[in-house]
Amino acid sequence: MIRAKKSLGQNFLIDKKIINKIVNTVNIQNKTILEIGPGTGNLTSSILVQKPKKVFVIEKDNALANQLRLTFKDKITVFNEDILKFNEASLSKDKLIVFGNLPYNISTEILTKWILGFDENCWFDHLILMFQKEVADRINAKFNTSNYGRLSILSDWKLKVKKKFDIDPASFSPRPKIESSLLFFTPKKDFYNINSKNLEFITRIFFNHRRKMLKKPYNQIFNGNKIILDKLKIDLTLRPQNLDTETYFKITKEYENLQS
Repeated sequence: MIRAKKSLGQNFLIDKKIINKIVNTVNIQNKTILEIGPGTGNLTSSILVQKPKKVFVIEKDNALANQLRLTFKDKITVFNEDILKFNEASLSKDKLIVFGNLPYNISTEILTKWILGFDENCWFDHLILMFQKEVADRINAKFNTSNYGRLSILSDWKLKVKKKFDIDPASFSPRPKIESSLLFFTPKKDFYNINSKNLEFITRIFFNHRRKMLKKPYNQIFNGNKIILDKLKIDLTLRPQNLDTETYFKITKEYENLQS
């Protein structure tokens, strides 16, 4: 009997109604699919019923990867590898639809890797991913809310994000202590041409002072430059969570212009 490994953040999805609901979020017939962390293959089985063109799965756990090969044989291609080191764009000329019950301990790392790893020619059509509910709420948060922060801004930079539904802990084995949420991502065709490291730097400076007024981080970055302030039309008495994502992209662009 295969047991979930805490070290790999494994919680196997076992609720058939939820599994079918996830697979039915998008039409996958004759599409090329990538599944991350298939575990015991419950979601994989449901994906195959929809008659996709091709199914790739990435499973880090050696025992699970071997079991998946035995169970599904030539119906899927199994990669026994670490998703954080994997080159997804090399898998197929087709744009992929990605499903993932992501390991809780590296879920944001995986998402960040994918956001930073594509330009106008994106390798996927959709990402259908499960996160801890609190993480999903941060990813999908809008400005002027308490969950809004660096992860919200980074996600909105290149992706359209839509929350589909929450998933009860009872849908998993072993049962996690918290709720999960399913998010649906579609890549944006047009997004700000800024450097990811600069966006990360700007948002880190601002949100390190998230309870304080914008004056301190603004002066730290721009040394009180009034021309840029007038151009950006920022009220420095506001807090970081009061600026929308587009304003952070514009701030990053102005910072880059100063560096060039």
